[in-house]
Amino acid sequence: MPVLREEFALTAGDGKVSAVFAAPGDATAAVVVAHGAGAGMDHPFLAGFSDALNAGGAATLRFNFPYREAGRKFPDRPPAAVAAWRSAMEAAASRTTGLPLWSCGKSFGGRMASMAVAEGMTTAGLIFLGYPLHPPGKPEKIRDEHLYGLTVPMLFLQGTRDPFALPGELEPVAERIGSNARVERIEGANHMFEVRGNKRAPDVVGAGLADRVLDYVKH
Repeated sequence: MPVLREEFALTAGDGKVSAVFAAPGDATAAVVVAHGAGAGMDHPFLAGFSDALNAGGAATLRFNFPYREAGRKFPDRPPAAVAAWRSAMEAAASRTTGLPLWSCGKSFGGRMASMAVAEGMTTAGLIFLGYPLHPPGKPEKIRDEHLYGLTVPMLFLQGTRDPFALPGELEPVAERIGSNARVERIEGANHMFEVRGNKRAPDVVGAGLADRVLDYVKH
């Protein structure tokens, strides 16, 4: 099935950011995908992940946060990131009428999506690709408070070697959130989902997560 692809400028706050929408003709769901703190929407990991979602029957919209578009290194403060998320979801909704629309983010991008939902953004559910529960080595600086009021479905995909949320740290958070939250661990994977002893290109690593996400958003 051919994939429709559209590159466009998305209004985010007072400026514009790059975005790309892609959809197979038989799409049954749509996923907005946000990048992490250290890379933009064109990182091979996200491109491979999104292409695999398209191949599996989901439309996708990727976008840059304003700081990345401007070439800055430090991520936007939550108000700016939340505003970008709202704009991205609105753009995706206008292009996917009638499809369930999910919010997905790598690390920082996922956390900002959850903050946007906590502030009222509508979504079918949240997909976290490596949730940054705390800075590496600082488990006392936990970033979880806004999650406990969320009632949408939430899937946390997390490597067993991810220093941002090691095994036993994220699971109690999901249990406290409730039955709408699920943690799936990727054995041996780090924060970028690289598995020791199994060297793969970033686009292949990203694509390897797509089936888990597709199973979740389609059921």
